[in-house]
Amino acid sequence: MAIYFEMVSDEEIKREREKARRLRRSHWWNSRIEKGICHYCNHQVGRENLTMDHVVPLVRGGKSKKGNLVPACKECNNRKKSLLPVEWEEYLEASAHFNL
Repeated sequence: MAIYFEMVSDEEIKREREKARRLRRSHWWNSRIEKGICHYCNHQVGRENLTMDHVVPLVRGGKSKKGNLVPACKECNNRKKSLLPVEWEEYLEASAHFNL
């Protein structure tokens, strides 16, 4: 799998992280995590165990906007790292083949 990285400045990443911090304190985010379900694995982990994940990661040019933010359990968020959605799907498919 070839991975493409867009050049994103440290300043831009810092700005986007600050936007994410503000959104994390919003009513919108609280309603997103209310059920405590991870966007990726669909496991109920409880709202306190959810993290905010950028579907398109900041280092790949993603933004801290409502359409790019999902609740993810710590395990999924750590495994996904800076993968784009299509790369994440490929990773999951490859992992499933090894866990038969």
